[in-house]
This record gives sequence, C-alpha cells and structure tokens, in this order.
Amino acid sequence: MRLAVIAVGRLKAGPEKTLADEYQARAEGLGRKAGLSKLTVTEFAESQQASAASRMAEEARLIAGALPPKAFTIVLDERGKALSSPALAEVMRRQLENATPDLAFLIGGPDGHAQETRDRASLLLSFGALTWPHRLARVMLFEQIYRVVTIMVNHPYHRP
Repeated sequence: MRLAVIAVGRLKAGPEKTLADEYQARAEGLGRKAGLSKLTVTEFAESQQASAASRMAEEARLIAGALPPKAFTIVLDERGKALSSPALAEVMRRQLENATPDLAFLIGGPDGHAQETRDRASLLLSFGALTWPHRLARVMLFEQIYRVVTIMVNHPYHRP
C-alpha cells in the first residue's frame, strides 16, 4: 500500500522539517516490512483568496486533484475522532488486508478543510481538542505514521 501526505502549507527548512524528514525516512525504511511501498508528500501553498470559504474551496480542489483514485482518506480535523496509536495501526492494517492501494492523510490550511473534503473522508482524525500549529501537526503526523508502522511490525519503539 502506498501512503501519501497531502498538505496545504509548505514546511520550510528548520527543526520541524528536519524532524518530519527523519520520521518520514524511518517510516519508509521500516514500512516495507509492514507492506507499505512508498510514502510521498505533496504540498500546496495556502490560498490567497479573500474569504475563508473561498480559501477552503480552492484548497479542497487542489487536495482532490492530488488524491490517488480510490484512496482511503484520513482527514486531520479538530472535529474528528481521537484514536490511540494502536487503533490507528488497526485502521491501516485493515486497509492492507483489504488490498487498498493508497491511503492518504490530508492536512488543511489555517481555515481547516472544506465541508466537501470532510464529507468525502474515509476517516476524520483529530490530534485532540487542542489547536496545533501546522508545522507541529506535520511532525506529529509523521511520528504517528512511524509509530503505527512499528506497531504493525512489532518493533519495540511503541511501548503500551
């Protein structure tokens, strides 16, 4: 199964990018043992439209255009479900067992995701009730992807 992270906003050079890249590399390396063949990142600049609704609509079109056909989509959204790492590993394991070719994590811009993006999501996922800066949310997502992979291959990184 191929994994994709599709994000509004670009991670610039700095400690967050360094950390995100490290977790991405770890996930890619160990992911092959779990049946994950690839982890790609697609980034889009934030929309410059005047209204929040227009910005979200434009960003939704960009995200939709980058989605692999028939991808299982996990949309990061503050109104989503807060899952434990083992529960997220189970979601990914089920997709592997179902021979899902692509799983995509979607990160919205500062205004969040358009309703249409949330409506089409296979899963709405929350990192809790707190609001996280985009750069930290990216690092947290990559760390969780790596953690999920370690759970799937029984690596000792995750300790219950």
